[in-house]
Amino acid sequence: QVQLVDAGGGLVQAGGSLRLSCAASGRTFSTYAVGWFRQAPGKEREFVARISSSGAITLYADSVKGRFTISRANAKNTAYLQMNSLNPEDTAVYYCAARPRGTYYDARTYDYWGQGTQVTVSS
Repeated sequence: QVQLVDAGGGLVQAGGSLRLSCAASGRTFSTYAVGWFRQAPGKEREFVARISSSGAITLYADSVKGRFTISRANAKNTAYLQMNSLNPEDTAVYYCAARPRGTYYDARTYDYWGQGTQVTVSS
């Protein structure tokens, strides 16, 4: 069993940056791939980024490619999402998730979820 705690959200102006963190409990975190998803009001949860268990392979949604960076520190049981050049369209609740059992961009395949952290980007 893994518990995830998301943190780092907040209010930022367009063009600004935030760094989200996902702290995990349990000794198996380092064996799982981790994904970040987001959900804006009235919209479905959408894939943002994914990192392999070792950190060697990363994947991004086209909408964030070149602006967001996913990383992890397995020794700290923590994953991160560095978000730069934020724009109002990035406003959403951001969730980390672990242990995908299927397609990496499908939220339904992940076993473990954080509680989410709100990111609001003002224009």
